Amino acid sequence: MGRFRNTGQPDWDWWGRVWPTPGETLRELGIEAGDAVAEIGSGNGYFALPAARVADPGTVYAVDVEEALLAELDRLADAQGIANVATVEGDARDLAGLLPEPVDAALLLNAFHGIPDPEPFVSGVREALAPDGRLVVVNWRDRPRAETRIDDEPRGPPTDLRLTPAPTRRTVEHAPGDLTLAREVDLPPFHYGLVFER
Repeated sequence: MGRFRNTGQPDWDWWGRVWPTPGETLRELGIEAGDAVAEIGSGNGYFALPAARVADPGTVYAVDVEEALLAELDRLADAQGIANVATVEGDARDLAGLLPEPVDAALLLNAFHGIPDPEPFVSGVREALAPDGRLVVVNWRDRPRAETRIDDEPRGPPTDLRLTPAPTRRTVEHAPGDLTLAREVDLPPFHYGLVFER
């Protein structure tokens, strides 16, 4: 199995221009107090840290393959007094084996386009979900990269990797398991979210 295709880890200033209120975005996607959450590909925590605030007292498992990014996330969580985020180093295709408990929500933000073989990945995530668990996929809209500009620079993954909601939905629903689309969320200016339920 090859690694996920990495299309870049933006800095926090850049993230802030795209997602100025990540906590509100997570609430809009259905994250609630008490949820156990896994963020897949958490990086250094731009979403994991707000998710921990939203889900408190639930635990947020920040899953990534990059040890240095997780160490930075741990430092930021300590500095901000956030005690309910747990960093997990490992390949998310074995998510159930990495986590100490089933989760209410698994978040995959801005990364679905980089998964080389998505159906086994989705099946693995489904195994990590609690009986009423949700998989939340956030993608860049299928617009030419030249049109998704931040600070007058093209941003986001290459145009040929972008997916509309329909093929994303087909991939998730055709994977082994029983995930079905519950709702689609518009996340302007450049993204959409799909919430799948068991």
